[in-house]
Amino acid sequence: MIKVEQLEKRYGSFQALHPLDLHVRPGEIFGFLGPNGAGKTTTIRLLAGVLPPTAGRITIDGFDLLTDTVQAQQRVGFIPDRPYLHEKLTGYEFLEFVAGIYGLPASHVRTEGRRLLELYELGPFADRLIEGYSHGMKQRLVLSATLLHEPRLMIVDEPMVGLDPHGARQIKDVFREIAAGGRTVFLSTHTLDVAEEVCDRIGIINKGRLVALGTMAELRASASAGDADLEEVFLAVVEEAGRSTAFVNPDQDAP
Repeated sequence: MIKVEQLEKRYGSFQALHPLDLHVRPGEIFGFLGPNGAGKTTTIRLLAGVLPPTAGRITIDGFDLLTDTVQAQQRVGFIPDRPYLHEKLTGYEFLEFVAGIYGLPASHVRTEGRRLLELYELGPFADRLIEGYSHGMKQRLVLSATLLHEPRLMIVDEPMVGLDPHGARQIKDVFREIAAGGRTVFLSTHTLDVAEEVCDRIGIINKGRLVALGTMAELRASASAGDADLEEVFLAVVEEAGRSTAFVNPDQDAP
């Protein structure tokens, strides 16, 4: 679903992302972790097409993000860590606005939009202004809008911030449902127990370099961490990476 080849991003003389090679499979929930300033958000914005790369190639569902931009981006749903909402619109009007961006017919909003609003418990609030929504309601509205065009790939940055346990459980169930349907979730989060619970594989980035990649079992083995949880493995990997200046690409080709 995602194929990244020698992807780099520089801001002047600062190298935010060193050459990155990464394959993420269809039907996979992939966790992307790292300390603050590690390059997570830069990578996510590159994958979503928000930032242009300095070098390298990104392919989404077989389409090159630079040369087949429209086709690639039509397959992506992106939820940033601080999504912008037009708060003077109602929830339903916001879905109409998003549908217009993707060229979806009004009938699609009437059927699929209303279904998503009901599914995420926003049906009774569909015709209320977004400025009156709680944080959790806004998160669920953004999720509904992102799913409206049925993307093959969901890129999600910090989805659990500010959610109560019910809302967090609901979002995790959505991710599992998306993956079960053969679509892909690329998830960045600081909530490590969430990543450990839902992700099939996890990549860890530090100082712009991918320093670990694999299932929980593979990460534990590479860190000699026994049956440690993800927090312990993460800290061990980042500490070890900080002592090393060499970059070893742990990525293995995925079908």
